[in-house]
Amino acid sequence: MTDLLRRPAASRGKVHAITPDLAGWGYVGFGLYHLAAGEMAAEATQDREAILVLVEGRATLRAADEDFGEMGDRMSVFEKSPPHCLYVPGASDWQARATTDCVLAVCTAPATAPYPARRLGPEGITLTPRGKGQNTRHINNIAMEDRDVASALLVTEVFTPPGNWSSYPSHRHDEDDFPRMTYLEETYYHRLNPAQGFGVQRVYTEDGTLDQTMAVQDGDVVLVPRGHHPCGAPYGYEMYYLNVMAGPLRKWRFRNDPAHDWIAQRDAD
Repeated sequence: MTDLLRRPAASRGKVHAITPDLAGWGYVGFGLYHLAAGEMAAEATQDREAILVLVEGRATLRAADEDFGEMGDRMSVFEKSPPHCLYVPGASDWQARATTDCVLAVCTAPATAPYPARRLGPEGITLTPRGKGQNTRHINNIAMEDRDVASALLVTEVFTPPGNWSSYPSHRHDEDDFPRMTYLEETYYHRLNPAQGFGVQRVYTEDGTLDQTMAVQDGDVVLVPRGHHPCGAPYGYEMYYLNVMAGPLRKWRFRNDPAHDWIAQRDAD
């Protein structure tokens, strides 16, 4: 089994470059740039689509021969304001030039249908609470299935308060069996506030053939090829993660771990 925890490869430039080949799966790609003001990143999408997320900072963006101007307004992701995002179709190029120090996420998946380049945020994104008690978290849905903006990509941000759990009760989406479940590979890009903190993420299957529990640090990425994948934020540290999902069908259907589904049933009452 491929190591599921990926540390940043550097402190500047392209610090994450997770391709399907390197992940050992077929759909999701994730890249992350740390750029200083004046620095540039550029890529060709080829047969893949991309959603660019300005996690922090500002940059001027071009995509598919269209100039989108300066985007981005939150200097810290933990401001929790809606992110500025850009959809880039397959068979096109994009370019970002930082106007401040910035963190730019590049979420990719196969381009299976034509969609135009377009802004995806901050308009249309509203911070929304989910869960109860110590399972409360707050969601910025960037491109989930209710927004017909991509052919394969599903992208969302989640903020988990100190001491709380997230992606919980434990759930999985690793079978291509719609409408009961959809097969979706997933990456988690984690941030911690304060940055010296850590979080915990477990990725496991009910039969025990996969069971990894990881201490995630600020800037780490966790791969979820299959199985359940809950995570927790210790007291004193707030956790953020950017989720990227993709599979053969752009729908999110999951099943809770039967051992813990009683929690969801209780909270639904």
